[in-house]
Amino acid sequence: MTPERRADLTLEQAQALLLARESELAELRTAHEDFLRAVSHDLRAPLRHITSYGPLVAELLQDCGLQGEELQEAQGFLATMDQSARRMGRMLDGLLALSRIARAPLQRQPVAFAELVAQAQAAVAPLARGRAVAWQIAPAAAVLHGDPALLRQLLTELLGNALKFTPGRAPARIAIGVERSADGTGATLSVQDNGVGFDAAQAAGLFGVFQRLHRETEFEGVGAGLAAVRAIARRHGGEAQATAALGAGCTVRVRFPG
Repeated sequence: MTPERRADLTLEQAQALLLARESELAELRTAHEDFLRAVSHDLRAPLRHITSYGPLVAELLQDCGLQGEELQEAQGFLATMDQSARRMGRMLDGLLALSRIARAPLQRQPVAFAELVAQAQAAVAPLARGRAVAWQIAPAAAVLHGDPALLRQLLTELLGNALKFTPGRAPARIAIGVERSADGTGATLSVQDNGVGFDAAQAAGLFGVFQRLHRETEFEGVGAGLAAVRAIARRHGGEAQATAALGAGCTVRVRFPG
């Protein structure tokens, strides 16, 4: 449609055009979510077959009389196959989590910051068990406005990430804070750690699905956690970003409007 034609639209026509575009967008979003859900569920059956039949193949190899280097090589192939299948399963879990975030009804309400932190800390307690962790939380009386379940998921992902990337730190220092914007129109949630950090030049891809800045042999995970953080932030009309330096820790900030 040309600019001249747009200028000739009546208010009713413009509203009808807007509704049509919104309907098309909703249909595309639904199709995308259905695709993610189907992929996440339908690919699990063949993955289960791979992980279930691998040990049976290993038994057959031994029964066939394979020994020495040949048997070790075959067992190595099976181990790689099993690891890859399990990794793909975790990737499907990540896709399904993103699909749920997109579909979940957004129920905005005041959420007490201290309660939110306590719930997220309880969720990541197994990761902190047996480690020295120095938590710094401020201000405890702050309030965020958003969906309680999604905010809890977001903070749990961030705390889990901070614990994962602070190996060998004694203690691991994790600071969690909330700051209101100067004009009072929004808030920023931040999580800072003293972990391994990353090259700041690679920060642009940090929140992409399955994007990793460290080798899987160094740190577990498939790169879906921060993608979920960004998805939750955007569902609230906000955005997430991270700053870091190699060996000097990382800070993730999530800005929320309102």
